Amino acid sequence: MPGGGRCPDCGSTELVEDAHYSQSQLVCSDCGCVVTEGVLTTTFSDEGNLREVTYSRSTGENEQVSRSQQRGLRRVRDLCRVLQLPSTFEDTAVAYYQQAYRHPGIRAARLQKKEVLVGCCVLITCRQHNWPLTMGTICALLYADLDVFSGTYMQIVKLLGLDVPSLCLADLVKTYCSSFKLFQASPSVPAKYVEDKEKMLSRTLQLVELADETWLVTGRHPLPVITAATFLAWQSLQPSERLRCSLARFCKLANVDLPCPASSRLQELLAVLLRMAEQLAWLQVLRLDKRSVVKHIGDLLQHRHTLVRKAFRDGTAELEGEGKELQGQDLGPGRGKAEAASSSSDGPEGKRPASPALLLPPCMLKPPKRICPPPPISTVTGDEDISDSEIEQYLRTPQEMRDFQKAQAARQAATGVPNPP
Repeated sequence: MPGGGRCPDCGSTELVEDAHYSQSQLVCSDCGCVVTEGVLTTTFSDEGNLREVTYSRSTGENEQVSRSQQRGLRRVRDLCRVLQLPSTFEDTAVAYYQQAYRHPGIRAARLQKKEVLVGCCVLITCRQHNWPLTMGTICALLYADLDVFSGTYMQIVKLLGLDVPSLCLADLVKTYCSSFKLFQASPSVPAKYVEDKEKMLSRTLQLVELADETWLVTGRHPLPVITAATFLAWQSLQPSERLRCSLARFCKLANVDLPCPASSRLQELLAVLLRMAEQLAWLQVLRLDKRSVVKHIGDLLQHRHTLVRKAFRDGTAELEGEGKELQGQDLGPGRGKAEAASSSSDGPEGKRPASPALLLPPCMLKPPKRICPPPPISTVTGDEDISDSEIEQYLRTPQEMRDFQKAQAARQAATGVPNPP
């Protein structure tokens, strides 16, 4: 620009002339700030007196968007374009941002929360349109803290009164696994580690559904479970070449972050698969462990529903059935619990087979230890106030009662205040 002018908002020197409603304006090409406005006449009085007014005054709108809100709106649009969302998504996210910014608690919030607000509006829009997008993806793009993001997200949903459906697990698996760099050979991925995308997605979906049926997904973040399921699916497709690969190396090869709880979710999934393998006759003689069971994941998933029913049971229904069975038996006066158990045993040797494990959430099978806080320590100094009712509890002899009544009468006569009952 001639004259070396700078944008007052971002300091850029890239200022260009732009015609708006036939009025020439000077606009910053980097941030979009209008540096100088065109002029026009708007009313008959202005025209008669030959007075010129700026375009913003001519619209009759005195409200001006703050620079902070303008910056937030630009970031909402930029984030939608980075994610390649449809144009309708961008309009909805911008509208949500404007609505949220009107609340005093959001307008006066810290800069960190306003930065997170951009991603929250985009995420809400994607969830409402069933577009698979996770908080982790938004936080990675915005370099935002996950705890701050989730808290702001819940606050915006409550403030705006929005109905946000839960994310479809199958769509999330497809979107998340599609970002893995394991579907074509590269210098960082050897040929033996490359896998067909459709095969890997299909088996991962089956493992995630198994985890959902056995309470491993409920109340937890889905990405660690999906990461563990993807790793097992990838290993089981070519176990001879991939069993030596660890979960951390797998995530490094796939160019994805390793979620912290993914190792725990992996061990829980392997434990479920081992329980299912015990129900197959041709696998009982192999003495499988958490490493070797990966080779038979295909067989286990093929009969998944039957094996889960045999390996796990509903604790309430099972206990009620056993109680009714024992109540219907005439055990006699001298028979104990051991004889009652032996009378209901199966098999020629009188040994009852091991009952299936309870199908309960991990938080109920292994509840966290709760440390009870110590009772408060009361310090008695001897200077505490004592009421008349407490004094009466310590009076024993008739003489003490008469002395106490005389003291009460004297206090009433001196103060004029009746004694409490």
